Amino acid sequence: MVRALFPGTFDPIHYGHMDIANRASKLFDEVVMAVYDKPLKNLMFSPDERMALVREAFNDNPKIKVTGYSGLTIEFAQKINAHVIVRGLRVFSDFEFEFRMALANQRLAGAAVETIAFITAEQHTFLSSSTVREIATLNGNVSSMVPSYVEHALKEKVAQLGEQSLPNALRD
Repeated sequence: MVRALFPGTFDPIHYGHMDIANRASKLFDEVVMAVYDKPLKNLMFSPDERMALVREAFNDNPKIKVTGYSGLTIEFAQKINAHVIVRGLRVFSDFEFEFRMALANQRLAGAAVETIAFITAEQHTFLSSSTVREIATLNGNVSSMVPSYVEHALKEKVAQLGEQSLPNALRD
């Protein structure tokens, strides 16, 4: 069995993430969506909230599993016996970042875990979680970017955070 790990903060999950995960599930026996719990950036949703949104995104795909994790991604990949780390590339700057991360992971784990990058679908090239959060925070329409349950969760979170907390919630 070939297990792939798709790590990220998914704050929130959007159609770009979902496209990459579903495409990866056609190539690998299992795709583990790993929601990172303590990134070095400000988040809008808690780890449990993010995992719940990711789980809902893949209810109909039995090949995609969802879990949380902390620590080094490459160590988590080894812990769950993942053979591949899946990443998505939207723009040229993504390549440089992902290339450096893949090389660092090779240094840490050798050839035990490969990194495979999927080129995003054209309609998702502009899409990032920070873009979705910013638009939602400013009461913009994100219905073409996220499923309806994520849009609803964003509206609830914006109302909950209130005006004074919004600048922190927008930063990646």
